[in-house]
Amino acid sequence: MKRILVVDDDATILMTLSRYLRKQGYQVYSGASGAEGLVLFQQESPDVIISDVMMPEMDGLEFCRRLRQQRGGQLIPFIFLSAKGELDDRVHGYELGADDYITKPFEPRELLAKIEAQIERSRRTQAELLRMIQQSPPPPPAKKEEVKLPLTPAEERVFREVIRGATNKQIGEALYISPRTVQTHLTSILGKLNLENRSQLIRFAFEQGFTVGDPESPASDSH
Repeated sequence: MKRILVVDDDATILMTLSRYLRKQGYQVYSGASGAEGLVLFQQESPDVIISDVMMPEMDGLEFCRRLRQQRGGQLIPFIFLSAKGELDDRVHGYELGADDYITKPFEPRELLAKIEAQIERSRRTQAELLRMIQQSPPPPPAKKEEVKLPLTPAEERVFREVIRGATNKQIGEALYISPRTVQTHLTSILGKLNLENRSQLIRFAFEQGFTVGDPESPASDSH
């Protein structure tokens, strides 16, 4: 099930939109501020984020800016849903890293179409990156044996699944853990390897001699 995080300080809009999206088959998480949105992003690993702009404590613009600075937050599709529809408002939203900007009031069908378009774009981006890496010349075999990763056994298992191109949901099903736990492991892996996102992790694995798609990729024995 596709996972959506909705952030809006208007309780009526939040409840109505969340209910509508659930009826369309999405799993929905909701928060009332950008600060709550950042916490929920780390906890729930959504496929798309929909956020209002004007909110207390932390507005949507700051939410988007901080999200894009986090490991794992650079590639998540982000859609602004706001009553502030002036050109300058929309441009500012895009400059901060938003992928789309919808003004209120909005047509629900259009929102659904934009959600699906962003999910599909994200899927194609990761698939194309994986294809490019698979088609690149392999690194010297000797290097493969020298690789030692500072990961725990659980992190190694998640690492192997990620470099195969599996999503957090697929990894969770394969390893019998929740997507939230997968995201926790992934965040730790990225931090230990000094990487910013999943795409960089896949490229790192290939360049270090790990065979993408090979369940017997090398792993570290030192944790």
